[in-house]
Amino acid sequence: MKKNNPTGNNLTEKAPIKHFLLIMRTTFILLFICVFCSMAEMSYTQNARVTINKRNVTLKEVLNEIESQTDYLFIYNDEVNTNEKISVKTKQEKVYTILNSLLKGKDVNYSMEGNHIILSVIENENITENEIVTTATQQQKRIINGTVVDAKGQAIIGANIIEVGTTNGTVTDIDGKFSLSVENNAIINISYIGYLEQSINSSDRNSLDITLLEDTRALDDLVVIGYGRMKKSDLTGAVASVNPEKITQRSTVNIGQALSGLAAGVEIFESSGTPDGNVRIRIRGDNSINSSNDPLFVVDGVIGVSNMNLFNPNDIESIEVLKDASSTAIYGARGANGVIIITTKKGIKNQDPIISYDGYYSIGKMAKKINLMNASEWWENYNISMDNGIKYDPVGFEQGKYRKADPKNLPNLFDEDGNPLYDTDWQDETYKATHSNNHQISIRGGSERISYSTHFGYTHREALMKNDYLDRYTIKANFDSNLKKWLDFGVNIFFNYNTGNDNSRKYGIKRLVQEAIPLIPVKYLDQTWGSNRDFPGAVQDTPARYLEEIIDQTSNSQTISDVYFDFKINENLNLRSTFAIDINNRKRNFYSGKNLIQFSKNQGGNATIETTKQLYWQNENYINWNKTFNENNILNLMGGLSWQQRTAENLEATSQKFIDDFYQWHNLGAGAVYLPPSSNDWQWTLNSYFTRLNYNLYNKYLLTATGRIDGSSKFGGNNKYAFFPSFAFAWRLSEENFFKKSNLMNNLKIRTSIGETGNQEIGNYAFLQNLGSTNVIFGDTYYTALYRSSFGNPDLKWEKTTQFDLGIDMNLFSQRINFSLDYYYKITSNLLLNAPIPSTSGLSTIMRNIGKVENKGFEITLNTINIKKEHFNWSSTLLFATNKNKVLKLGENDEDIFPAPKHPQGEVLILRVGEPVGSLWGLRRLGTWSESETDEAAKYSRLPGDLKYADLNSDGKINSDDRTIIGRTSPDWTMSISNLLTYKYFDLSFDMRFVVGNKVVNAATHNAEDRSGVAGGWRSNLNAWTPEAQNTMIAQRRPMRTYYDSYPDDHWMQNGSFIRGQNLVLGYNFDRSFLNKINLKELRMYVSMQNFFLITDYTGYDPEISTESTIFGYGIDDFAEPKQRTFTIGLNIKF
Repeated sequence: MKKNNPTGNNLTEKAPIKHFLLIMRTTFILLFICVFCSMAEMSYTQNARVTINKRNVTLKEVLNEIESQTDYLFIYNDEVNTNEKISVKTKQEKVYTILNSLLKGKDVNYSMEGNHIILSVIENENITENEIVTTATQQQKRIINGTVVDAKGQAIIGANIIEVGTTNGTVTDIDGKFSLSVENNAIINISYIGYLEQSINSSDRNSLDITLLEDTRALDDLVVIGYGRMKKSDLTGAVASVNPEKITQRSTVNIGQALSGLAAGVEIFESSGTPDGNVRIRIRGDNSINSSNDPLFVVDGVIGVSNMNLFNPNDIESIEVLKDASSTAIYGARGANGVIIITTKKGIKNQDPIISYDGYYSIGKMAKKINLMNASEWWENYNISMDNGIKYDPVGFEQGKYRKADPKNLPNLFDEDGNPLYDTDWQDETYKATHSNNHQISIRGGSERISYSTHFGYTHREALMKNDYLDRYTIKANFDSNLKKWLDFGVNIFFNYNTGNDNSRKYGIKRLVQEAIPLIPVKYLDQTWGSNRDFPGAVQDTPARYLEEIIDQTSNSQTISDVYFDFKINENLNLRSTFAIDINNRKRNFYSGKNLIQFSKNQGGNATIETTKQLYWQNENYINWNKTFNENNILNLMGGLSWQQRTAENLEATSQKFIDDFYQWHNLGAGAVYLPPSSNDWQWTLNSYFTRLNYNLYNKYLLTATGRIDGSSKFGGNNKYAFFPSFAFAWRLSEENFFKKSNLMNNLKIRTSIGETGNQEIGNYAFLQNLGSTNVIFGDTYYTALYRSSFGNPDLKWEKTTQFDLGIDMNLFSQRINFSLDYYYKITSNLLLNAPIPSTSGLSTIMRNIGKVENKGFEITLNTINIKKEHFNWSSTLLFATNKNKVLKLGENDEDIFPAPKHPQGEVLILRVGEPVGSLWGLRRLGTWSESETDEAAKYSRLPGDLKYADLNSDGKINSDDRTIIGRTSPDWTMSISNLLTYKYFDLSFDMRFVVGNKVVNAATHNAEDRSGVAGGWRSNLNAWTPEAQNTMIAQRRPMRTYYDSYPDDHWMQNGSFIRGQNLVLGYNFDRSFLNKINLKELRMYVSMQNFFLITDYTGYDPEISTESTIFGYGIDDFAEPKQRTFTIGLNIKF
């Protein structure tokens, strides 16, 4: 139970310091381990000491023991007899001392090369091949000898030589040579860190000479950018590439969930436990106050896809996140909040059809329950509260206003001794275990000139709230063809249909989970519904009944298709023309039963049908010119134009006063009362011209310049068009002659960029004067009235974000350590705000460009290969980001703004110049007034037992003038650590996520703790003020109808920092020799856990929460639903 100190400062406010230090220690320990392990593999010492005490064991066992205690790796072939029995007893002896003793008098010599110890047989000319005795088993195999060198002809020591499909293998010796006994027709795989793997068919070959080429794939990988692709080594901007394997390992329902913790500077918070797994995504902080802060999604070239929650993560081939102005400015007016480019899976040329199946089944349970009072505790708390009515309202008490319920009069709730008959846990009655599954079948292949793919998917996902679910059906097809030498053609078609029920949107149901009285049953023995109203003075029914008699079904269908023609005009010049559509139809069917108190009883039932149709189309044409001059000058010039348009229609009809619940929404005509239907439609259009120049000099100096002109229908005639430029420069120091390449540093690049992007995500007609409509009743007749709802402002400008970025990319130790660091600084100006105007004008505000916001921060990405051995590998990824934002300007007078969401008890958020966006606003709670402070409390018209607030202006009153900034919802920093370990055919991966320094507003404190009465509540009520225990943060219990204090304060604000076990996966890949027998290419089974642990001080369900859909709704917990802990078993098959 949470305790409080005398000053009223919640002890959980001290916890963040210890919590922060613990997290920092953990972080740096993990970071040190990753980097140290990587370096340790490269740095060995001959002074290693070991302790061995073994009798009558083989030489091989002793060598294995030395390997387990040191970083040494023994290299030898079959000629070395390691089966000889020996005995060893040493204590902290150096390795070379032990080897000298072990091999003394034997025909085996050794040499130390770094971490390799090579054993070789001392040549004896008296031994001939005729003296070698082989067994019948050995005669079935054959010996392959070979040499492995690099491109310069230098021997590669310790290269792994593996017979594919087996564990049979060896490593090369000091001369790069190896010898291996293999089956006939065996395929040999050769690999070494920092080099490209090779697989060779050894059929009819007894000798192999292999040259391994340096692996520059990490630098030469193509990264998708706006309107093209570019080698990673040539990038000048801040672009994060997400490993698609990471996405498919997670049993997620949407792309946002799959991205969580996979890109530095990208904050993804799963804000609710709804079936579709809705998330909030921010890239490098919040840029706007009134406009959207969501990033732009581009899917296969389709810009601004309407609903990313509908996409199946299994369809993804690659994801790139564009973060700085150099990479996002090509999208101009829509790129200010960052861009996420998604490329879906395509066909494969020159490939026989590959059929794959990916499926999983998962079980979820509530990860955490809130500590609510049980029936006995509630009954005790109720009686105490009613008894205290004499203190806080003596007159009303004497008048019998607070008469307690008598158990004798409630035989359906109490036994003869006055004890509750029922003890209902309403969390268990509302939230249940979930069962979800996903299945996808894909066919991919192609010929020399054609590639194709088809994907069929089905997902069933259940939410914790009873009767809530999502069913999703997806079909995706892709076709690419080289029609002519000068013409490529391709088409993508994606269709998605989903349907589900989602009552988690009902605030009243989630609130009742915590307010329903625990001594009320779900149903009585006669199967009639239990109700809070069965207890005197209580209201509402129970969440169990609401979940049975409220239906909120939504269906969505989405069709996305794009077609392209790519004309090769000549060797250096090509023209690409694309056309795409995004059609989205949404229908909502809602019915609330005719007998549900506070929902629809007064209306006699409520049925609503709501439809939304959206159509988006785009046509883009752009030309690419690539030219190389003198092999040292590479120029790429791209230019194009674009048209985009989105239209929408909405219609809603509602009927009430039903005879019974039979028809629900299926027949609105069955209702006796029809509300006036509502409808609206809108449209916006964007016309753009864009260009980009990339120049590469000597593969050292890289220059990028972009520019885009956008014209949007969302702005008035004075400012329809705007220009968005960017410039970037990168210097590859590792290519300079003075920078000597070595295994220590393989790549070093410094890059910087500056540019402008825009934000057009405002209302479609904000620049126009708008008329609103309403309905009035005269007599029994509805009349429509029109009124002016807004002033027009033809001078509205684009919100513009100017961003500077400085970054460094490094690859160390043959690319075993890859490191990127970015610093960014960006200012968003011309923020669109509602400026106050005289109310005599008929309205109180007009929209103007009067604000400015600053964001700055650091991002770190660290990828390490910690261990890479023949059968065991361990790699890690660490992502770290910090963002600080500040309001710089809020209009001419910089007046405070209190944005939504707001609480009935007062504002919880404030925008103030000089303070972070999303600052929390409220009183400072000092605790409760004690009896020794009776006179002081009286000055504030309060009694001992009442809440005590800080009088910040010392005016003897507690009011809005005493409110102050008490925290912020944005974290100080975030971090993710991922690890992947493989051992033979097993793989184990786990991801952890750290979020530190943010606050969460637990607004349910008002209902469940600050006030008491005839409703359920938190168990912390039992720690309320009493004459015997006056040191508390909770006021003395009393009837709610007396008086009580409850305002947003720093007791409502809790520490939202957390460490989460995001994902844990254990997989097994079946042996290829087994797969060949059953005609499979791949077979993998895995088990996983999502959200497998959570460490936090937050007392609600989860600190990663938002129950509000407004721009600044993150971190506001006003009766949220819990999150799942999910257990999954999955299967991946390729035929």
